[in-house]
Parts: sequence; C-alpha cells; structure tokens
Amino acid sequence: MRVLICDDNDMLRAVLAEIVEAQPDLTLVGGAAEADEAIRLAIARRPHVVVLDVRFPGGGPYTAREIIRAVPGVRILVFSAYGDQGARTEMAEVGTAGYLVKGVSNAQLLAEVRALGAEALTSTASVAERDRA
Repeated sequence: MRVLICDDNDMLRAVLAEIVEAQPDLTLVGGAAEADEAIRLAIARRPHVVVLDVRFPGGGPYTAREIIRAVPGVRILVFSAYGDQGARTEMAEVGTAGYLVKGVSNAQLLAEVRALGAEALTSTASVAERDRA
C-alpha cells in the first residue's frame, strides 16, 4: 500500500515517515508540507492512503477535496491535533475516510492506514475491472 504523509511539522512528518517505512507492507511515496505540494505528489505517485493534517497550509479540506478528485479510490486519513466535532464534520463533508487525533499509538495509526489502504485497493480494483468491461 502506498502512503503519502501531509503535515507542515517537519519533525512529525519525519517520524511518521519512519513509522511507515518500517512496515514491510507499506510504501512511503512522499511527504508534503503544504497543499499544492501534496496535490502534486498525490497525482504523480497515486497513493492508496493520504495522512493529512486538518490545519494544513493551504487548507486541509481543500487539499483533501482536490486529492480525492484527482486520485480515484484514494482514502484520506485525517491526523490532527483538533478532535472537535466541527473539524471532524468539515473534513467528513469533503470525503475523508478516517479521523484520528494526534497522540494515538503507532499501532492504532498503522491499523487505520492498513484498513483504509485495503478499502482503496478494493476500490481501485473495482474501477479497473469496470474500465475493462
């Protein structure tokens, strides 16, 4: 499963990259610090899962919406310090698939990435099958 990490905190982005890279079933396809970079990387590298901060420079909702529009089947996992209902609702309305508040265990984060990645793989296979028909 291909994973893209989008957070403006360089240290957190590096830690998340290490966590993903240590998993034999996950492939880190990049890290982005702002919206345009994230969208560009998503289009070029076609991740299955994007881990995205809500208060991402350029806008978390904007970034999520544009990536979902450009990469069929992608799943967006919101990973944010903000756990309030307003932030959750705002991100759900643009089509994100999961929401975790920063501070969860690495095991919880990886479990959610894998679950969403499995959904993305199933969705991508369905799209490819439909396109062949």
